[in-house]
Amino acid sequence: MLTRLIPHPLLSLTLVLVWIGLVNTFTLGNLILGSAIGLIIPMVTAAYWPDRPKLARPLKIVEYCLVVLWDIIVANVQVAMIILFRRERTIHSKWIPVPLELTSAEAITVLAGTITMTPGTVSATLSADGGCILVHCLHTDDPDSVRDEIKSRYERRLKEIFP
Repeated sequence: MLTRLIPHPLLSLTLVLVWIGLVNTFTLGNLILGSAIGLIIPMVTAAYWPDRPKLARPLKIVEYCLVVLWDIIVANVQVAMIILFRRERTIHSKWIPVPLELTSAEAITVLAGTITMTPGTVSATLSADGGCILVHCLHTDDPDSVRDEIKSRYERRLKEIFP
């Protein structure tokens, strides 16, 4: 009964928090309206989520978020240094294919989003079979190290989160 009322608890909680953030005023009325939105939208869309992803090891999710936040901070500094102090002809942009061991569409989406959120890299396309993602890197002299870093820092952790 509870799973029919709240089919996606994390989505419901996220919708309530986003609503409160959007209205920018915490009142009882906004909390009730946000809760209604958080309950109604997941119930209406539940039919479109037949194979909900199973998440394992919630502490790994926290660890992943902290790693990504740190990498975003470091990459911001690195990109600023490239833009401010490198001449255009010394910047070596590369397209890097990254073979994937991930099979879950949700995990691949999180990986692509993570790559794109990290300054200096953009996930451009996914191969038709989902086995490889094409990443553009603003500057690198060693594309293999960029590929290996993506696999070790992000993909390895996502394989533990999305079993």
